[in-house]
Amino acid sequence: MRILSIETSCDETAAAVTEGRKVLSSSVYSQILLHKKWGGVVPSIAKKAHQERIDLVIKEALVRVKNSKSEARSTKQIKNSNFDIRAYMKNIDFIAVTYGPGLAIALEVGIDKAKELAKKYNKKIIPVNHMEGHIYSSFAQNSMSNPVRPFGFPYMALLVSGGHTEIVLWEDYLKFKVLGETVDDAAGEALDKASKILGLGYPGGPVIERIAQKVENRDIFKFPRPMRRSNDLNLSFSGLKTSLYYLSKDSNSMFKVEKLNDLASSFQEAVFESIIIKLKKAIEQTGVKNITVGGGVVANQRFRNLLRGVAKEVNGTVVFPPYKYLCTDNAAMIGVVAHYKAQAGIFVKNMKSFEREPRLSFI
Repeated sequence: MRILSIETSCDETAAAVTEGRKVLSSSVYSQILLHKKWGGVVPSIAKKAHQERIDLVIKEALVRVKNSKSEARSTKQIKNSNFDIRAYMKNIDFIAVTYGPGLAIALEVGIDKAKELAKKYNKKIIPVNHMEGHIYSSFAQNSMSNPVRPFGFPYMALLVSGGHTEIVLWEDYLKFKVLGETVDDAAGEALDKASKILGLGYPGGPVIERIAQKVENRDIFKFPRPMRRSNDLNLSFSGLKTSLYYLSKDSNSMFKVEKLNDLASSFQEAVFESIIIKLKKAIEQTGVKNITVGGGVVANQRFRNLLRGVAKEVNGTVVFPPYKYLCTDNAAMIGVVAHYKAQAGIFVKNMKSFEREPRLSFI
């Protein structure tokens, strides 16, 4: 079963071809440079960039499938080559597309393109929840079926990205239950805002990680760990941002320059430890000790080390996306989910009524 998947939920235009869990090709166009000067994603710019790039990204994904008849080629070669999409679509069984959650006008671009291709080439559409994709990202494989990573349900799935922070009980292939989530900012969003307060630029997560690595005492400012004493598994990060803001303003500019690394490191530590506290509570409440994680923030090495510590402490396991590009938004993870949805017979029944769902949650 070969699936062409499309992902346009935020600021990456992506397409991939998958076969089961195997990623045969993946093409991603990042819009970070377009949004950098604005300090965050601008929806109208994102939509326009998706519209301008989606055809090329899909073309790249189709052409770059490695098999006996074709080999991976550079973007320049693909742009300049004659391209008959019909020949490639003959090898595609289904089309998968992200329909939520995400930016409404960005999701619309991917959905419209999926509908266009499905109608033209008589293919069924598989609707995929973006967050399901991040959960499955740790189980994607390359074209040689590596890494060999069998499923061992149930899992405590931790989703940590710029738009979402959720603790999800993953009970079976398509069975999810949200146990806790942020009540305000997502963890990645909090890191971006902290970076802006400190004048470090956008995106903030990678910058904060880099300068935090220079600090010996990771938690010298000891920011609060919001909601640590609450009985539920929800999280909050807006208060941390406010604490950082007032601390950064309650000093002269020289102090800020000298203590910049300490401020960034302490803030990062507070964000990560807040998540770890709730993750441990979730494990204690459910008895589920196998952990899987997904989302852009998971690329952070300090966060990974903390998660490994949790797994060791509870005598469990933790699995991460096997390749760095699978942490951020991509279509490969969407294709992996789509395989199991197709097996379960989950397809779009009425293309006319199939629309974006920007606030989509787990069902």
